[in-house]
Amino acid sequence: MEIRISKAGRLLKVRVTQRDVARLAGVSQATVSLVLNGQANAIDRIPIETRERVARVIRETGYVADPIARRLVQKRNQIIGVFSYEPVFPSAQADFFLPFLLGIEQGAQQFGYDVLLFTSAAKGGDERRIFSSNNRLRLADGCIVLGRELDRAELAQLVSGDYHFVAIGRRDDAGGPVPYVGADYATATAALVGQALKFGHRAFGYVGRKPGIEASSDRWRGFHEATRSGEKALVIDTADPRPVNEALLDLRKAGVTAIFYEDLSDAVQGEEAAREMGLYLPGDLSIVALGNPTGSIPTQVNFTRFNIPREEMGRLAVEMLAASLEGHLHERQRLLPCELVRGETLGFLTETKRLL
Repeated sequence: MEIRISKAGRLLKVRVTQRDVARLAGVSQATVSLVLNGQANAIDRIPIETRERVARVIRETGYVADPIARRLVQKRNQIIGVFSYEPVFPSAQADFFLPFLLGIEQGAQQFGYDVLLFTSAAKGGDERRIFSSNNRLRLADGCIVLGRELDRAELAQLVSGDYHFVAIGRRDDAGGPVPYVGADYATATAALVGQALKFGHRAFGYVGRKPGIEASSDRWRGFHEATRSGEKALVIDTADPRPVNEALLDLRKAGVTAIFYEDLSDAVQGEEAAREMGLYLPGDLSIVALGNPTGSIPTQVNFTRFNIPREEMGRLAVEMLAASLEGHLHERQRLLPCELVRGETLGFLTETKRLL
């Protein structure tokens, strides 16, 4: 960043400027600026030999661009925000949000951004709001929005505005398409139903929210479409106040042999209730979980389920946001496949049960 020159027999430290780099490389200062900014649509017009010569001078002189000046020119702070409608650090939430945050951090490092976490609640209450009296969202160039359930009015305001944002998780339109990176729950759920069909199951139970938030609706849609060809399907809403064992009894009385639980924690309770009833998995009953843990769940059972690519969702959300900020966003909505996990809770019924 500094070089030494001789003046009247003395060595003086002089700050290397962009003009110095341009002079030593034999190019214009504008060319040096384009190389430093690294925007693809501009830098591709510069011959590779010229770029390499500028890069060599920068290395040799130790020049470092003034980050404040660069940000003023770009009208950006090189900061991406993360706003969550729910606390992300309590231990009860850690297993759910941590992979998203890890992916966001990886993406931010890859694209040269810092991360700013917005945690403010609305004045006079605990409810978190994006558009409140102390809205500081524009401290960041753009924002990633997290939460199991997002405020529809605020989403609509974001969509209609000029602020760059990306939601994690598929979101229904809110006065226009919402940019998001989500998981393809519908396809993964249908694939697990397909596995159950191959094992000979024809009567299914579904325990979850129907209808519900987008993540719940997608799972239900995949289940419904995969079982509408004549198979029997019975649904129990998780809002039902009945104890888990009573709900399980109702499903069994209806002839259900395979139960799909929207949440793994409910599947754990269902497995425990089945064991207390003397049922063997999967010989007497199969249980499938539609996702991986959203919290610390004490169980040794290896459930048949699918894994949600949370870390990848966070990383790609940053990639999408960076593309939006650079003005070359080509894909505003993306669903990632979920990995199926073959556990020990889905299989053929015993011969006796199949005859029943």
